[in-house]
Amino acid sequence: MSYWEFYYHLVWSTKNREHWLDAETREIIRLSIAGYSTETRSLIHAIGFMPNHVHLVVSIPPRWSVSDWIGKAKGASTRRVNNHAAANGLLEWFAWQPEYGAKTFDQDRLPTVVAYAENQEEHHRNGSTIEVYEIDERRLVRR
Repeated sequence: MSYWEFYYHLVWSTKNREHWLDAETREIIRLSIAGYSTETRSLIHAIGFMPNHVHLVVSIPPRWSVSDWIGKAKGASTRRVNNHAAANGLLEWFAWQPEYGAKTFDQDRLPTVVAYAENQEEHHRNGSTIEVYEIDERRLVRR
C-alpha cells in the first residue's frame, strides 16, 4: 500500500457568480461531493458555502489529478442539482464557472483552513476574509 498525504483548499464559483447556493442546493451539492469523495477514496475535511461559491478542504489520492477530480466533482454536483430542479418543475439550470482556485498546504495548517472554510458566512459578514483563501480572479485555473 502506498502512503500519501495531500491537503488541498479548492474554491470555485457558480456561473456568472449567481447566488444559486441556497440551503437546499447546498445540501444536494454536499451529498454529491461526499459521494464522489467516497468513490475516489478522497477525504473531505470541510465544505463551506457562500451564495455564489464553495470552499472545499480535501485530501485527494495521487492517482487523481486535481484538475480531473474538480471537473468530475463539479460535473456530478451540477447533474444532481439539475436533476432535482427538473424533478420539481424548475426551469432554471444550475452551472459552475469553468475556473477554479487550488492551493496546497501542510498538515499543521489543516485546522486553520478547515475552520476558515466552515465559517465562510461569518468571514464574509464580518469582513474577516483572508485574501489567500478566497477566489482571486487573476489566478484562477480554467477547467
